Amino acid sequence: MGRIIAVTNQKGGVGKTTTSINFAASMAESGHRVLLVDLDAQGNATMGSGINKNEVIKTGYDLLLGHAEIRDVIMYAPDAGYDLLPGNSDLTAAEVELMDRDNRERRLRSALAYVQRDYDVIIIDCPPSLSMLTINALAAAHGVFIPIQCEYYALEGLSALLETIEQVRIAVNPELEIEGLLRTMYDMRNNLANDVSAQLQQHFGDKVYRTIIPRNVRLAEAPSHGLPVLRYDRSSRGATAYLALAGEYVRRHTTAQPVQETVADDAPAEQPVSHYPTI
Repeated sequence: MGRIIAVTNQKGGVGKTTTSINFAASMAESGHRVLLVDLDAQGNATMGSGINKNEVIKTGYDLLLGHAEIRDVIMYAPDAGYDLLPGNSDLTAAEVELMDRDNRERRLRSALAYVQRDYDVIIIDCPPSLSMLTINALAAAHGVFIPIQCEYYALEGLSALLETIEQVRIAVNPELEIEGLLRTMYDMRNNLANDVSAQLQQHFGDKVYRTIIPRNVRLAEAPSHGLPVLRYDRSSRGATAYLALAGEYVRRHTTAQPVQETVADDAPAEQPVSHYPTI
């Protein structure tokens, strides 16, 4: 049963989309069935997966507003190796239109219930702000992945994010938990980064993933080629780090309890979806 992970941080520029893309690619590389949901109106996760956001016919906007079924929106991203629910600037309109809709916080959760059995992990790339789209992601998720840059202001932003997660857990999704904190763009030569890293480990213990994502030129270059770093330069430090992250994630969940299925009230009989090429 697919575990749903929301990758979010209300502070921008911390490697949120980079983590979403490369964690998805690394999980797919290790043989897992992966769906990446681009819920950011910038559409960077879509472009970084090798799909032109301006050419997609249906996006998360159509799904959330009820204009399309989820199986009609999901597409295969061959350059990335996983399934993608694309996003683009249309999602900006969804923010406004959802405000007048029933069950507006749980729209994504209800939609993902139809395909949850088809994936081992569903990764949601959230907007870098607290919005109705972010609330939809948190309402749908089992866990929250928090990429965090080890600098002073990151800790301040983290406190606000944790408060938001707790509010959503109480009001909308009691299953929601912190999946883990991921240190990104890390430079071990920076004393402040080392100090902040130590504080994170002291306060959050094993919620801090041991894997550290370093600053890496190849990791920064890969999105401009529409590729995960694993497909752009497999030997790079960035690719090695995200493969290690996927391995650590799998080890953490090998002995975990099975994920509880979310079932939509009108869900049809199971019809496995496969967007992967047949070999």
